Amino acid sequence: MNSPTSLTREQLEQALQISPFAQLIGFNLTHFAPGQIEMQVAIRPELTQHHGFAHGAVVGFMIDSACAWAAASVVGDVVTSEYKVNFLAPAIGETLICRSDVIKAGQRQVVTRADVFALHNGQEKIVATGLATIARI
Repeated sequence: MNSPTSLTREQLEQALQISPFAQLIGFNLTHFAPGQIEMQVAIRPELTQHHGFAHGAVVGFMIDSACAWAAASVVGDVVTSEYKVNFLAPAIGETLICRSDVIKAGQRQVVTRADVFALHNGQEKIVATGLATIARI
């Protein structure tokens, strides 16, 4: 599944170090394999909305980022063409976990999916799921 132009874990970590938004959110890469990414974000007060849940923009960022990085791990440099999020439950807990994988890598685009879980008192609960179309650069 790896191609000569695919992104390595080291390249991804370097990109994250120079991404101000990823640094602001607190993106933590916890798993990297060709076509698969797992990331975590600690739920801090500044990342919540008025009900105290993790803000939907944080969940969307996780789906967008994890899908793009999963695609990049297979085909190299990419940008997101579109993504869709279904919010399933309030994101309540200490940590958000996003797991993404490539569904199909084509000549021009990569279709990916991701699930976001809230970790609360040691238990994972799915809070969102998404699909993304990622364009090769």
